[in-house]
Amino acid sequence: MMSSHRRDFLKRSAAMLALGAGSTVAAGNGTEAQEPSGEDFSVYQRRRRADLWALLGQLPWDHRPAPPRLVKTEKRDGYTLERLVLDLNGFEPVPALLVLPDRRAARAPGLLYIHWHGGMYDLGKEQLVTGDEAQPAYAPVCAEKGIVTLAIDSWCFGERKHAADGYAGEQDAFKLMLWRGRVLFGMMMFDEFRALDYLASRPEVDPGRLGATGMSMGSTKAWWLAALDPRVRLCIDVCCLTDFDELIRIRNLKGHGIYYYVPSLLKEFSTAQINELIVPRPRLSVNGRQDDLTPPAGVEKVRDYLLPLYRKYGREEDCRIELFNCGHVELPEMRQLILSWLDRYLG
Repeated sequence: MMSSHRRDFLKRSAAMLALGAGSTVAAGNGTEAQEPSGEDFSVYQRRRRADLWALLGQLPWDHRPAPPRLVKTEKRDGYTLERLVLDLNGFEPVPALLVLPDRRAARAPGLLYIHWHGGMYDLGKEQLVTGDEAQPAYAPVCAEKGIVTLAIDSWCFGERKHAADGYAGEQDAFKLMLWRGRVLFGMMMFDEFRALDYLASRPEVDPGRLGATGMSMGSTKAWWLAALDPRVRLCIDVCCLTDFDELIRIRNLKGHGIYYYVPSLLKEFSTAQINELIVPRPRLSVNGRQDDLTPPAGVEKVRDYLLPLYRKYGREEDCRIELFNCGHVELPEMRQLILSWLDRYLG
């Protein structure tokens, strides 16, 4: 029997207008898709997108967000930084940062910047403006390019860190949510989805030019969000395109945080099968060949699965998945490539 949370989602999803049309594409992990032709592929994507949402636990679709609260504005070099509190989920307020470039189009492109994990529970959204040795700050870069950029604190991070020991707080949140029929990663993705709603609603933003990017946990959430939400016109993920089977093969499930694990996911989806829901929208993925969080054989497996789909349903040049000679770090060469894609697809 279909669960109530999935029934509720299906009622709300405009994509489900096409649910009745079947598809011959095989689901399941590690199988080759029997590709549909023409319009059938988009129907298949809509159906599978709903399947992916349904794995994410009970989500607060009925919650109607209250207006955002502006806490403070700060003038920075080349941009104004708004500190906001958003009502996204009905359970707890979500602190956010918004970068408003001094020089931008009347309707500027919008970018959702998704912070990493790294055990840095105090950092959260501030990564956008402070950066780190492994990834320099993006706020000045986005401001220079005239891109309105939003970042939120994820559950258990930044101002949403509710325990002195961030690791213990994340473990407790994961376990309590499971008891209550929720999935931590599902609630994380729901917040990013609603954050994209807010970004698209800003009068400074062109809702037809939205992108998502992040590194590490932010990378994973960026490609999941692009798979779940077709409004993401450009996905740029850094150092975390992880093939689940390859991660199992090298025995490194311990490398990713507990948030990463979604119940029953492997019964329904491989990494490649999540990522095929992004086709044919532009997609750049940069990863490290020495990064054991992202085994290179798995990156190549996902790339080899996706490129034929881009050739058939879009343009091969709109999908670029690269391995660099590094570990879990964004190299200057990666940054240069990322900036060129921001110019090409959002600029």
